[in-house]
Amino acid sequence: MAKIRSFLAIELPKELRGKLSEIQDNLKTYGSQVKWVKPESIHLTLKFFGNIEEKNVDDISKAVKKVTAEIDAFDLGIKGIGVFPNMLSPRVIWVGVESSGRTLDILHKETESSLKKIGFEPEERGFRAHLTLGRVKSLKDKRQLTEQIEKLKGCELGSFRVENLFLFKSDLRPTGAVYTKLETFNLGGSQTL
Repeated sequence: MAKIRSFLAIELPKELRGKLSEIQDNLKTYGSQVKWVKPESIHLTLKFFGNIEEKNVDDISKAVKKVTAEIDAFDLGIKGIGVFPNMLSPRVIWVGVESSGRTLDILHKETESSLKKIGFEPEERGFRAHLTLGRVKSLKDKRQLTEQIEKLKGCELGSFRVENLFLFKSDLRPTGAVYTKLETFNLGGSQTL
């Protein structure tokens, strides 16, 4: 049985990806060694499955549909920039995400619970919603980069309406990952075929 690398995510609107690209371009000028995520590939991951059997796609779809049928569309705000784990040793550069009324946290928790019932264990570390801009490859010349990140810490990039989730297949290639949508899950229960 063929295996596919997959994840469940919220896709960003084109306008927002453009703003994220501008931030990346700004940070690139500081010469640090960072592997930047292509703007068209930036998304909000709710669940990373890793390599799964193709036959699992149907079970995952049924589990996610149960959750999305019960949760209405909601707004996500994109604001703030930071690093994991900390400014002294930055490894991941991210932009923050927040939802009103904790809808995103509820969606994540309910999705994890539903998927656990079919054998996909929840992440051990807590869910911290973020959009990864890049991964720091070397801490050499990090001072200017971290100073600029500190200046951008409070930036607000806007908001958008989340109306669906997507199950993506990820093909790793030398030029970077290529994502293909396998399933679409509309929030509020109206499912597309």
